[in-house]
Parts: sequence; structure tokens; C-alpha cells
Amino acid sequence: MNRFVLVPFVVCTLWGSMVNAADRSPVKLIFDTDIGNDVDDVLALGVIHALQSRGECELLAVTITKDHDQCAPFTDAVNTFYGRGEIPIGVVRDGVTPEQSRFTVLADQHDDGKPRYPHDLRSGSEAPEAVDLLRRTLAAQRDGSVVIVQVGFSTNLARLIASPADEASELPGLELVKRKVRLLSLMAGAFEPINGATHLEYNVVKDIPAAQQLVAGWPTPMIFSGFEIGLAITYPAHSIENDYGYVAHHPIPEAYWLYEPPPHNRPTWDLTNVLHSVRPDHGYFELSPSGEVRVADNGETVFTPSADGRCRYLIATSEQVIRTREALVQLSSQPPDRFAPGAGSNR
Repeated sequence: MNRFVLVPFVVCTLWGSMVNAADRSPVKLIFDTDIGNDVDDVLALGVIHALQSRGECELLAVTITKDHDQCAPFTDAVNTFYGRGEIPIGVVRDGVTPEQSRFTVLADQHDDGKPRYPHDLRSGSEAPEAVDLLRRTLAAQRDGSVVIVQVGFSTNLARLIASPADEASELPGLELVKRKVRLLSLMAGAFEPINGATHLEYNVVKDIPAAQQLVAGWPTPMIFSGFEIGLAITYPAHSIENDYGYVAHHPIPEAYWLYEPPPHNRPTWDLTNVLHSVRPDHGYFELSPSGEVRVADNGETVFTPSADGRCRYLIATSEQVIRTREALVQLSSQPPDRFAPGAGSNR
């Protein structure tokens, strides 16, 4: 029986330009994340690297909305583990969550006097400010080519659209985004009741003014991945325990254990957001009718159907939930390129 699961994932306007079946070039991706607050961001970053190894996307930059000094070094360590330590990383200043993370301590982990996860970026203070990096990155890309995946707070992107012209671009932020970005995909909000009640989702309520500014002012199509979808599609603990043993130390399962030790099946909020952004035409989700999203003063996200609205959400059938979970397990646990046959191993 094709029973629908309550797992919305909201999308916004210009649908014809969102997916071009004739254009199979890698998706140009910027990942804006609050990595350090929850471990699903780490799994999502692993999915991005697997998709890049498959030639499906290119990670242009990572910008961080958690304001702690270890977040950027930890992200650099993960990127370096996957052989892409050159990917630029930008950080928020005066962010809303400066607390210590449970797992970014891995950036400073040493074994026998050597770093467990080598990386060059030693401190968030050494990283560029996120909006500056976003502007430089966008300015260097061709028009209408970039997909931004936001899986944390709206702080960086709200500041981006409010930014003035600078050395990177003569365009103010709103115009720069309008010219360079073709899609914004956000893990933010809740569009179905949770346990019968309205749910005020974490990524929105931690910076409500930024979320309101972003939703009201962002000039391109958007996707909001609702809280419900991660609850419906969980990452199996047995994968964490069994699928990463091709190397003595792996940042994904180690971060997972530090965040909350198995056995538990972690919701896949950020992973599904990435998956749909890179593979929108793989049949993982169904699309709702179009509409509009508004962020209320208490952080509630309200979706209103509208024939010419900017937004839509994804719905997954029970069969799609199974398919999506399997795809996420395979991608998250895919070894880095250096472990490919013939590439050698550093075990």
C-alpha cells in the first residue's frame, strides 16, 4: 500500500530552472552548516564528499553558523580526510551558539604525538568571515549555477543578502545572489504537527530575525526541509557500528559516538536536504503544490498554498523512505577516493 508519510520538504519557484535534465554537469554546491551542534551535519558532509567522488557535485565552500573556535578546524579535518583539504571555510562572527561541541574536539585529537585527523586550519579565528567568503565564491561562478544548502541557522545568508558591494563584486548581496544562485535548500522549519502539536524547529528559533529576513527577502527558488522528514528517515546505528571499518579512525562514526553513543537511529535532517539538492530527479520524494512560507514571531513556519507561490515541499511514500535511507547509508559510508582499488591505503 502506498501510504504517505508526513515528511515535508519545502521548495520555492522557477521549477523549470531547478532541474535541467540535459545538464548533467556537477552541481556547484555551497554548504552552510551549524556543524558542531548535531552530528547529522557531519553525516551530510560525508554524503557531499561521496557525491563529489561520483562526479555529481562540487563543494565550492563551507560556511559555518555555529560560533565556536573548533568548528572550522573540525570541518577542515573532515574535508582533509576525504582528500579535499583545499576547500575554503568561512565562519560566523557573533553567532547564536558559541557553546563547546561534543565532537569537534576530534580536531585536536592526537595519537602518539600526531594529529589523528590532519588539517591546516588550526582555529576559527584564522578562517575568513562567512559573508566575505560567500561573496567571493559566488562572484567567481557563472550566472545561475550555484546551489546553496543551508542546514543550520539563517544568520550567514540573511547577512549575505544585506551585504553591500565590495572588492569581490560590485553587486550588493541581493543582486549577487539573484545572479549567481539557482536554488537555496534549507533544513529549517516544521510543516506538519509533531505528536499532534505545532513544532518550533531549532534552526529557525535560534535566530528568528535572520530566518524571517531570509524567507521574506531571498530572491531565488528555495527548498525548506521540514523537521518531519528527518524523523521519518533515520540513520541506522548498525551502519555506524559496521560500515566504516575500512580505516582505523573515521571522523563520522567517532563524531556520532561522541555526540550520542549507539544504539540509536539518528534522524537524517541534513542528509536528506543534501541528497535532494544534488539528486532532485531520482524519485526520492514527491513534490507538493506550490505555496509560500512565512516565519512567525515565535519561530513557527507557516506554509500557505498558492498557485504562483515560491515554495513547495517534498512528501515521501513508505517505499521512498526505505530507498532514501539505503541511499544515505551507502553514500555516508562510501570510502574516500584514496581507498578506491588501485589508489593505495594508509591503514
